[in-house]
Amino acid sequence: MKGSVTVHMNARADQVWNLIADICNTPKYSPEVFESEWLDGATGPALGALFRGHVKRNEIGPIYWTTCRVTACEPGREFGFAVLAGDKAVNNWHYALAPAGDGTDVTETFWMTPGLLDTVFGIFGGQLRTRRNIRDMRTTLNRIKAEVESKIDDEFAKNLGLESIDQLRGLLRGQLEQET
Repeated sequence: MKGSVTVHMNARADQVWNLIADICNTPKYSPEVFESEWLDGATGPALGALFRGHVKRNEIGPIYWTTCRVTACEPGREFGFAVLAGDKAVNNWHYALAPAGDGTDVTETFWMTPGLLDTVFGIFGGQLRTRRNIRDMRTTLNRIKAEVESKIDDEFAKNLGLESIDQLRGLLRGQLEQET
């Protein structure tokens, strides 16, 4: 089982990576993860660092914790982790960031580690789970896109001496209303 989704974001790769690699942000973006935390003294992304995520499968349950190990950690380029059963990776998630035009193409990929579990899962519901994961990856990436692009808009507004992009929009609306 595997799948991937790519979304273009109008932001630098390092800005996107900072949101993705801080697993404490995951509950803001993921439809299934509602809590996450670093383990064993880890305070941020590093190769081999452990964290856990509190998952509500399919947004309805069952609810369970997963322990994960960071497997790829290159700022601005990639972040990945394996979901563990004991010390063995059973599921893998990876984000690849590539400069593209005015921003970054972000590809989220998942794959189950080949083996008996992958085979059995593939027979009993694997296609449905793959479709669900692809839908949820698109949701996750679009939520990240919305946040990172709004931060850039706010930075632009602050460079103009305003509080936020919303304040700039309000001023522009007011100006347009006065002109009509």
